[in-house]
Amino acid sequence: MERTLILCKPDCMEKNLAGEVLRRFEAAGLQLVAAKSMRLTPAILAEHYSHLADKPFFPEIVTFMSSHPVLALILKGDGAVTKVRELLGPTDSRKAPPGSIRGDLGTDNMRNIAHASDSVENAELEVKRFFKSDEIPA
Repeated sequence: MERTLILCKPDCMEKNLAGEVLRRFEAAGLQLVAAKSMRLTPAILAEHYSHLADKPFFPEIVTFMSSHPVLALILKGDGAVTKVRELLGPTDSRKAPPGSIRGDLGTDNMRNIAHASDSVENAELEVKRFFKSDEIPA
């Protein structure tokens, strides 16, 4: 059983789509382990997006991701990382097919409803970044 981290981004939260996103994940057989609403700080965003820090659009990411609280989720299931990414569709919502979460609900490359871990290794790092150990049921 893999775990993965999902962040329902500000656009998802502002459009009241978090329930629909979670419903789709659960309908695909993924189980909710933990959830919390949080406002992302510049420090956590700098750590989380450190691989993009030298890109010209990095300040825009920080502004967007800190503009509204997000919903952080831990999901688990067989092949959870791959399954979540398949359900979401490509990062750019304009290229995501109908039926995918981003294709149905997203707007563009940044306003794409959710962040999802891209590997099992990163999922574990991201879970620890966004959740304290006492926030995750044993």
